[in-house]
Amino acid sequence: MEENQQERLPQIVTGVLKIVLSFALIALGVVLIVALAKVTYQLATIVLNSSTAVPYDVAEQAVMFFLYFGFIGLIVQYFKSGYHFPLRYFIYSGITAMLRLIIVNHDSATDTILFAGAILIMVIALCLVLYSDKLKNI
Repeated sequence: MEENQQERLPQIVTGVLKIVLSFALIALGVVLIVALAKVTYQLATIVLNSSTAVPYDVAEQAVMFFLYFGFIGLIVQYFKSGYHFPLRYFIYSGITAMLRLIIVNHDSATDTILFAGAILIMVIALCLVLYSDKLKNI
């Protein structure tokens, strides 16, 4: 009887932690939705005031929109895939974040080349992840 209780303890702890994680991710999702709405409003304001629109500001807000959208998608995929974060979604978010960094911080050519190199590495990693998934299905 005591051995059965020891086997159930990890299941109980795992279940409680999964519930805590789920509530935290739902709260994070709500915060991200509010931030997405704010960025959408700012982007609409910039575009509608086209006389004062700076292309870099529009591009930065658009990339921020996709970052928030990607993170919300990541949370959705977590729940859809049975409490698992697919690696490729993190790589997508990393590529988007690096693109935003290049748009915002393009003063130094060396930094821009390094950021582009980081994107290249992430694209290669993404190809490896997607290719390995296709090999598993064969």
